[in-house]
Amino acid sequence: APLPTNPLLYTSFTKTRAPVATELRCQCLQTLQGIHPKNIQSVIVKAPGPHCAETEVIATLKNGQKACLNPASPMVQKIIEKILNK
Repeated sequence: APLPTNPLLYTSFTKTRAPVATELRCQCLQTLQGIHPKNIQSVIVKAPGPHCAETEVIATLKNGQKACLNPASPMVQKIIEKILNK
């Protein structure tokens, strides 16, 4: 499929107001300090790379929405640890 003429315009906002961009740059424009683990279906941790200099933590919620979490937040680190140890 052809790319949009301006991919910067394509940003989806979750109900939690943490936007997830759909482009080849950092996907997390803003992050949440935490979210209740029972609302999380899965978590993706993206290491820094050529597309983004930051570690990104993107949670897929049980309602299908995506939310960016702050990887430096102690609560988010506990969530990641809990999911990885399942």
